[in-house]
Order: sequence, then structure tokens, then C-alpha cells
Amino acid sequence: MNDVQEPRWAPHVTVATVVVRDGRLLLVEEAIDGRQVLNQPAGHLEPNETLAAAAVRETLEETGWTVRLSAFIGTYQWTAPDGTPFLRFAYAAEPQSHDPDRPLDDGILRALWLTPAELRADPTRLRSPLVWEVVADYLAGQRHPLSIVREAR
Repeated sequence: MNDVQEPRWAPHVTVATVVVRDGRLLLVEEAIDGRQVLNQPAGHLEPNETLAAAAVRETLEETGWTVRLSAFIGTYQWTAPDGTPFLRFAYAAEPQSHDPDRPLDDGILRALWLTPAELRADPTRLRSPLVWEVVADYLAGQRHPLSIVREAR
């Protein structure tokens, strides 16, 4: 009998938002490991935070945009090349207001609006394959009611 326990699988739980205005996607350009990459406004779930609240918070912190969530796009599982597992919960959101003077999170170079074609033009600039997968699902019309994600009380 083997008394050694395997480490528990503990993925990083992240949220992301797809925000569209005039046919353009709100994205962030960030510096990761010496590269400039593109991502949705996205980040980690914090303790005692709902997924929806995390999505709104991360969007504001990374872009200066206050958004209203409109739909749940989906859940995505991915393992990074270094072996780090991720679970991403993606939401669609509508822009409400912008604070251009708000400092952006560390590592965020700027927020920008790109067309889907501009985003797709250079896949090597995407932070992960999840960036395009989430956008592709959004563009294909994948939307679920926000109530599909439930918080047990």
C-alpha cells in the first residue's frame, strides 16, 4: 500500500470578459515574460468573490472601463506550457463608462479596441489560445443566461 498522497489538482481560476463596442473588442496589451501579448480583460478570482464580481473588477482594473455583464459565454480548461492548469470563466459585457485617468494594473501596457480580424491576424501575440477560443464562441453567438453560474449560499 502506498502511503504517499499525490498533490491535489488545483487549477488557477480566472475570469475574462468580451466587451464589444462598434464591432471592436476591448483588449489589453500586457508584458508577460518579456513579450507584449494580447488578452481579454482577465484575471484571478479572489477569496470570497463571485465569478461575476471578479469579471467586472478585473475589467475595471485592467482597462478603466466599468462594464455590465450581459451573458455567460462558457468555461474553458487549459494547461499552460509550464504545466500550470487554468479554468477560465468567460462573460460577455457591455461598456458603461470609462475613466481614462485610472491607473491600470501592473504589467498592463494599455487597453485597446481591435476588430476580430485584427485580433486573429497574429495568433503569436495572444497570451493563450483561450483568448481566441472565447472570442470565437462569442462571435458564433454562444451566450447563456448569467443565472447559469450559481453561487451556493
